[in-house]
Amino acid sequence: MKTNEFCRRCLAKEMPDKAFFQNMYEYIAQLDEDIKVADETYQIRLAACKQCDNLLNGICRVCGCFVEMRAAIAKNECLAVNPKWESKVILNGGEDYDQ
Repeated sequence: MKTNEFCRRCLAKEMPDKAFFQNMYEYIAQLDEDIKVADETYQIRLAACKQCDNLLNGICRVCGCFVEMRAAIAKNECLAVNPKWESKVILNGGEDYDQ
């Protein structure tokens, strides 16, 4: 892929200049576990984003977020008119449920 092309339905980690996004991945890795979703939920959210026509170069065209970052945080939700995924509420015991 040429660097001046758009990568429709690509996640940031799939783009050619991975070093540019390394800081974001480090930030996600260092988030407190009590605000992050489980890896399985994270992967489900990212898979939904990859199927969305609003994903462009790893950024959601609805809200402007980097989807990898938004999907990692439990309280976040998809802001599209027809949401692809919803927030999770973390209970004191570490359990979570869909809102």
